[in-house]
Amino acid sequence: MAKVSDNWGRLVRATLRREQLRVAGQSHERKASGLASAVPDSLQRTTNINAILQAADEIQAEDAHVARILCEQAYSMAQNLDPNSDGRGVLQFKTGLMSVIKQKLAKKDGGRIDRNRDAQHLWDFYQRYKRVHRVDEIQREEQRMLESGTFSSDMGGLGLRSQETKKVFTTLRALVEVMEILSKDAAPDGVGRYIAEEIKRLKKTDKGLSGDLTPYNIVPLDAPSLTNAIGFYPEVRAAISALRYHEEFPRLPPDFEVPAQRNLDMFDLLEFVFGFQKDNIRNQRENVVLSLANAQSRLGIPTEADPKLDEKAITEVFLKVLDNYIKWCKYLRIRLVWNSIQAINKDRKLFLVSLYYLIWGEAANVRFLPECICYIFHHMARELDAILDHGQASPAQSCICEDNSVSFLAQVIQPIYNTLSKEAERNNNGKAAHSAWRNYDDFNEYFWSPTCFSLSWPMKEDSPFLRSTKKKRTGKSTFVEHRTFLHLYRSFHRMWIFLVVMFQVLTIIAFDHGNLNLNTFKTLLSIGPTYAIMEFVECSLDVLLMFGAYSTARGMAISRLVIRFFWGALSSVFITYVYVKLLQERNDNNSNSMYFRLYLLVVGVYAGARFLFAMLLKIPACHSLSQKSDQPFFQFFKWIYEERYFVGRGLYERPMDYIRYVLYWMVVFACKFTFTYFLQIRPLVEPTNIIKDLPRLQYSWRDLVSKDNYNALTLVSIWAPVVAIYLMDIHIWYTLLSAIVGGVMGARGRLGEIRSIEMVHKRFESFPEAFVKQLVSSQAKRAPINGHLGPEDNNDKAYAAQFSPFWNEIIKSLREEDYISNREMDLLSMPINTGSLGLVQWPLFLLSSKIYLAIDLAIDCKDNQSELWGRIIRDEYMAYAVQECYYSIEKILLALVDGEGKLWVERIFREINNSMSNGSLLVTLDFKKLPLVLSRFNALTGLLIMDEKPELAKGAAKAVYELYEVVTHGLLSPDLSEQLDTWNILAKARNEGRLFANIRWPRDPDIKEQVKRLHLLLKMKDSAANVPKNLEARRRLEFFTNSLFMHMPPAKPVSEMMPFCVFTPYYSETVLYSYHDLWAENEDGISTIFYLQKIFPDEWENYLERIGSVNTGDVELQRSATDELELRFWVSYRGQTLARTVRGMMYYRRALMLQSYLENRSLGVAHPQAALSPQGFQESREARAQADLKFTYVVSCQIYGQQKQRKEKEATDIGLLLQRNEALRVAFIHVEEVPGGDGRITKSFYSKLVKADINGKDQEIYSIKLPGDPKLGEGKPENQNHAIVFTRGEAIQTIDMNQDNYLEEAMKMRNLLEEFRADHGLRPPTILGVREHVFTGSVSSLAWFMSNQETSFVTLGQRVLAYPLKVRMHYGHPDVFDRIFHISRGGISKASRVINISEDIYAGFNSTLRQGNITHHEYIQVGKGRDVGLNQIALFEGKVAGGNGEQVLSRDVYRIGQLFDFFRMLSFYFTTVGYYVCTMMTVLTVYVFLYGRAYLAFSGLDEGISSRSRILGNTAFSAVLNTQFLVQIGVFTAVPMVMGFILELGLLKAIFSFITMQLQLCSVFFTFSLGTRTHYFGRTILHGGAKYRATGRGFVVQHIKFADNYRLYSRSHFVKALEVTLLLIVYIGYGYTEGGSVSYVLLTLSSWFLVVSWLFAPYIFNPSGFEWQKTVEDFDDWTNWLMYKGGVGVKGDNSWESWWDEEQAHIQTIRGRILETILSLRFFIFQYGIVYKLHLTGNNTSLSLYGFSWVVLVGIVMIFKIFTFSSKKSNFQLFLRFVQGAAALSLIAALCLVVIFTRLTVADLFASVLALIATGWAVICLAIAWKGVLRRIGLWDSVREFARMYDAGMGMIIFAPIAMLSWFPFVSTFQSRLLFNQAFSRGLEISLILAGNKANVQA
Repeated sequence: MAKVSDNWGRLVRATLRREQLRVAGQSHERKASGLASAVPDSLQRTTNINAILQAADEIQAEDAHVARILCEQAYSMAQNLDPNSDGRGVLQFKTGLMSVIKQKLAKKDGGRIDRNRDAQHLWDFYQRYKRVHRVDEIQREEQRMLESGTFSSDMGGLGLRSQETKKVFTTLRALVEVMEILSKDAAPDGVGRYIAEEIKRLKKTDKGLSGDLTPYNIVPLDAPSLTNAIGFYPEVRAAISALRYHEEFPRLPPDFEVPAQRNLDMFDLLEFVFGFQKDNIRNQRENVVLSLANAQSRLGIPTEADPKLDEKAITEVFLKVLDNYIKWCKYLRIRLVWNSIQAINKDRKLFLVSLYYLIWGEAANVRFLPECICYIFHHMARELDAILDHGQASPAQSCICEDNSVSFLAQVIQPIYNTLSKEAERNNNGKAAHSAWRNYDDFNEYFWSPTCFSLSWPMKEDSPFLRSTKKKRTGKSTFVEHRTFLHLYRSFHRMWIFLVVMFQVLTIIAFDHGNLNLNTFKTLLSIGPTYAIMEFVECSLDVLLMFGAYSTARGMAISRLVIRFFWGALSSVFITYVYVKLLQERNDNNSNSMYFRLYLLVVGVYAGARFLFAMLLKIPACHSLSQKSDQPFFQFFKWIYEERYFVGRGLYERPMDYIRYVLYWMVVFACKFTFTYFLQIRPLVEPTNIIKDLPRLQYSWRDLVSKDNYNALTLVSIWAPVVAIYLMDIHIWYTLLSAIVGGVMGARGRLGEIRSIEMVHKRFESFPEAFVKQLVSSQAKRAPINGHLGPEDNNDKAYAAQFSPFWNEIIKSLREEDYISNREMDLLSMPINTGSLGLVQWPLFLLSSKIYLAIDLAIDCKDNQSELWGRIIRDEYMAYAVQECYYSIEKILLALVDGEGKLWVERIFREINNSMSNGSLLVTLDFKKLPLVLSRFNALTGLLIMDEKPELAKGAAKAVYELYEVVTHGLLSPDLSEQLDTWNILAKARNEGRLFANIRWPRDPDIKEQVKRLHLLLKMKDSAANVPKNLEARRRLEFFTNSLFMHMPPAKPVSEMMPFCVFTPYYSETVLYSYHDLWAENEDGISTIFYLQKIFPDEWENYLERIGSVNTGDVELQRSATDELELRFWVSYRGQTLARTVRGMMYYRRALMLQSYLENRSLGVAHPQAALSPQGFQESREARAQADLKFTYVVSCQIYGQQKQRKEKEATDIGLLLQRNEALRVAFIHVEEVPGGDGRITKSFYSKLVKADINGKDQEIYSIKLPGDPKLGEGKPENQNHAIVFTRGEAIQTIDMNQDNYLEEAMKMRNLLEEFRADHGLRPPTILGVREHVFTGSVSSLAWFMSNQETSFVTLGQRVLAYPLKVRMHYGHPDVFDRIFHISRGGISKASRVINISEDIYAGFNSTLRQGNITHHEYIQVGKGRDVGLNQIALFEGKVAGGNGEQVLSRDVYRIGQLFDFFRMLSFYFTTVGYYVCTMMTVLTVYVFLYGRAYLAFSGLDEGISSRSRILGNTAFSAVLNTQFLVQIGVFTAVPMVMGFILELGLLKAIFSFITMQLQLCSVFFTFSLGTRTHYFGRTILHGGAKYRATGRGFVVQHIKFADNYRLYSRSHFVKALEVTLLLIVYIGYGYTEGGSVSYVLLTLSSWFLVVSWLFAPYIFNPSGFEWQKTVEDFDDWTNWLMYKGGVGVKGDNSWESWWDEEQAHIQTIRGRILETILSLRFFIFQYGIVYKLHLTGNNTSLSLYGFSWVVLVGIVMIFKIFTFSSKKSNFQLFLRFVQGAAALSLIAALCLVVIFTRLTVADLFASVLALIATGWAVICLAIAWKGVLRRIGLWDSVREFARMYDAGMGMIIFAPIAMLSWFPFVSTFQSRLLFNQAFSRGLEISLILAGNKANVQA
């Protein structure tokens, strides 16, 4: 048994060790032991078991006995904490730990252990350990440093900077903890007394055991740290001092605990009074300290010994934090908790700021209710005010629990959360109607009315706000999100009224042939009734769509609705009545024009009043006037005109901004209405008049509508496409003008000035000055660098000295990212330019080969010296190279030689200088000898760049002598050579052998650098014009250098810049590709590493060079453990991974450290360093502290805790990122399960923040308990919300986990943040938009299309939205938010379920409605990944379209549509939901046109009308169809794209790119995307169903199966395309076109293109879509899926039946069923029309024919049932087969007889099939809509079989052409070239990849 136990122990230990290695990434980073890293979370919360086990591992080698004691104590603690091992993973941990203890005991060789002496042994080891590691000496030095209040990076040479010292203190803490426990059982007069005294001493005086080891985030506030310089900054010390507790504050109880290392402060009082959680207190204490410190740093750094905060800094923070509260009180007209800002001192201000932050920090989901937080703060501030006026502190009554404990969470937040949670349950996981439950906005808007104070304080549980029972459910607040298209009209009714009125005006003028007389004027006055009626419709919708909120809405709001409704009704009736009388008056030719004058008076007064209020409320110049008026009469009408909300007030801009966007829209209107009048309306006037006046026409069918009504349906079918295009073509003109305006603005902003690497080379000379002026702060300009002053004298050398450290760091980062090689890095690097050489030294890539070109010029020169120099200076870099080479040679030679040799060097250069002065250089020197001279000198430098050796010194002396010989006897003129030969001093030295005998080897760094540089310069004979070769490196350098000449605010010193935080939400996406991910092969035998090697061959070579494995094959890489982690990161940095994002964002810190280091801010009392070198800035404690003071990075990994518990690889990889990035913080939600008394598990939720500790383990910084599960709404915003409390700074950049950043762009962040203080309009910016670069564009053609489309939007599109249109919103990332503004107004996104599915854009809506300002800036960029496969793109567009469908229903869109002025509202509409409406209208135009043509064809009117009026093929139809087609194929989408190309790439490249896109079928892609957006947008508004769709962000090259594509696109594209096909067939079969086939083709070209695109695009853009073998496999897979029976648990991916049920899930409401029924009726027109067109029926138009067709249809259904019926009874099978056979023969015979003896033709049979197909589909759609009814009557199974047959038929129609094309091998090859042209251009062997080459390791 013992042997089994020992084996078990070894197994456990080995397993834990293996887990340790796995967690560490093969031991590359992590150092924690297996046991310490395996401690369950439930044991870590209240104990330090992991620290004790870590200490045991650390001292195992020193004293195994002590290690055993620690392990046993850890086991005892675990047993005491969880004796039953109920926690997750506790049993496994205890078993493993016991096994380890047994192993330790076994090593004692069976000797007996006396545990009574454990305490003594531990005490002895503790004393010995302290002596060995000099702990007392270190602590004394710490105390001295703390008392001095200064910081030194050296810390007395005691090694306090090292991680080893921290580990010593960590071990000591563990020893002390265990000693304290053991001392309780030790003898009190022996070792127990010693231990007790030591512990007492430590608690009173020790700081070393806690200072650096106490967990802290940024500022060590609970215990001082000497290794973190932040605590020594004067502004931080001043902020801490300002919060300190004063004597005048209320006294706290004596038993209130405060850490010994920290002084009492305000937060301690707030904790005692309100019962805030300790970690919330710690979190917000740091937050407030940093806010105050940064505010103070902008005003000036305190210089006194005891620094104090300026009251201006406190007031600034106070007003900004409480700004929303102040506005809330003003809106509700209630008193603030303070009388005036002057009446409260700075301590009260700090108390109030701290209180607000603490409320916000613990509010959890209530943070989405900013006005609710204002309400809580208002009452708690009053309570605090009362307590501060007393001498003794006491708990607040509102936070006292039943057990007399004090808890803000339990008493204030928990009741609100419970109500939110119960309401969230009502949404049925997003399936319930929005009107059935209250969302976050409803709860928040309760506090927009004074009635909120009926909630009282403490809050009454029976108040309407907290009521959530079903019987007494509180209704919606001020808005109800009913699911209807009517919201489009309600929100933007002014636009629709305008368009209708203008169409009416233009039509009237057109029908009056352009004559403008009194009669026409009276007709035009009909717009009055139109306007009034449409306004009344809007009032009616207000009343109708408020249903569900009447019980809870404010009385004033309801009164306004009622008043507006009756006013609208009366005004519309009255105006219409008067106008009708006016028409009668005109028709009667009555000279009395009373009604005309009355009508003009009424309309004039009404229009004048509307115009007046529009002026006063919307036009900026008049708005202030309306605000000042207190007249009740005026205020009443103002209230009627525009409802007053807490948000949305004052949405106006500066007069000049207003004029700009008004002019923009005037140009759009001029173009649109000109086009509409001349090309759409006027051409239809004459045909309309003819058709209207035509006598009764002969119909081919039984006409039921068009008798005696002027052929109304005919006119509708003609005018409908025109009207449809009229309603959407305004977006076309908007797009065209935005492209022009955006292009002009981009050119003015100097975008695209540097668009090639050649331009970088040419303009490099101007970069240093531009860089210093733009990106270097004034403080850095004054800082000396190696004794060289800043560029105050405009010295080029000084500019270069300032520029070079930054440039070189950029080049270094490019090398680290493997975009450039070592050689390219050497060529691109710039000398520091701080040496004694008197000219600017440029990077070698500018000077390469210039020396030899200059020599060639010199040799060929036949003129004088000035002519030669003139030719050289035409290339300025050639001149720089010549000068640098000349002066460097002189300097190097003078440094090498002495004595006579030095005299010779001086004489030579003196003679050459004199010759240059005299202009006789061509006489003095023989230029033909220059190549020989340089070759000799190059040989010399080749030796000098090596380390000094005796043999090398001899070689160098010889080389100098050879140089002397060549110069003296070859280069110099004969006269000068003779003089030198006869020079006595030189001749004597030469004869004695002393000349150049001794060489002084270069040791000065400046000389050594010049030798190395000159050697490279002379060695390079080839041009470096193509450096760097990598396209991404070129693009980055081009953009960065171009941005130096763009307008941006000047950079502040790092100490004065605005602090900011980067915030990334993460769920479970890829963090880091694993070893398996790299080498695993897909179905084609292709691994990820092979794929990337082919796509990025140059980067792969650079990577191998960097790790020193240039000649290493893939097999060796797989075997090399040392390179594995680097390889994983290399691959991950080329995907869309969290690792890539973290690396990019940490460049901000690196840039700030470099900038701070060069600004040379010192914290010591000693003199600051006289000069700084950029080397070693990352090790500078001051630079790191300054960067941490200004920058934080929080990744919100929502389920990180669960991932750790499940030991998933994502958790391991996140831990690895934490270890590699010390400033990275990870926030996550921890779920703690506690068994209840009734056997149920109780879950507690905590929001935690962790960082990596010194051992590489997660160190918990904060743990804030939540009231419950935080995920009540949408996942991503809830994830952001729980973690946002851990962010810091005044700005926050939202970064998604598919983004990247670059060091050169990070250097511009200081400038960007200054935009918050720049002038950008009436209001300061609250969101700064940032340009994005889509880095996935080179993977495939689709990725390129998507990249170009996205790039045009995030650059040119957003440029115009921000200015001049002033309607830019937040479209995702990477915008920079004003953090304080947004966290006090609900956060950076909205989270209500489904309605806020597009959570990001609501941040823009919210910011705009709350008087924010959103700008856009293009001098800085952030990388972004996009979807690269068609299915990924379709899912993404479906998600966005569905989100826009939900936006249509939202209150935010409604309020912006109502409260913006008319022109700004138009801009907003056409750039948000209007874009999708216009997209849908484009598709609907096809339907309207074709159904109109079908009507004319079926009715037989088209030929009859055409013979009398030539309307077919006229100008109007051409204009309509051409417009629709151009929109459909994406031409207008491409216009901004092309403009962007022209601007940033140049005209020729733009043309080439556009043509390439067309050849790669981008029009097919855009047409397909049109269908995607239309489907999801329309279905969302009709039925809902918008949801987050995971698109996946991997490398997509695999083939997508036919069945997968069919499932995804069947209902969105295929069904609709086949419907259009039916219409086209009907048109070609029965329609009439005057021009014959040519006219038909022209009229239907766009429709056929749409059909082909929608049916076959998924297969055209599918890798290997036409490869025969895959086609065969796809067919088998599809048929298996189609025939597989569904069932419980069977997913739609596996069974057609399950998929079919899933496709119907969106139809759930009776309203949805009715709408589906109405839409399905359109399919019956086919059967009705075709019946009367059959040869069989002749000219018979009787309804009985249609009835008989239904009889035939029923008969066919019955026959189908007979053929598909099956029985399990064996004796029935024979009879069934007989019946089926007889039926088949009878059917064939009947058909033959009918064809022979009647007029039925074969064509009739095909026509009948078409009719029955359409009718059958209509029946299926109706059956789906009324599924429940059919189930009850037993017909559902039959419907399902019919539907299966339809899907089989549709699949075959699509599959047949694919199979045919797959027969031809060249089709597959062509498709691969088509798909991957972009990848080809980068060397991708795609044919090899798609062929599935298994031998990829040898590739």
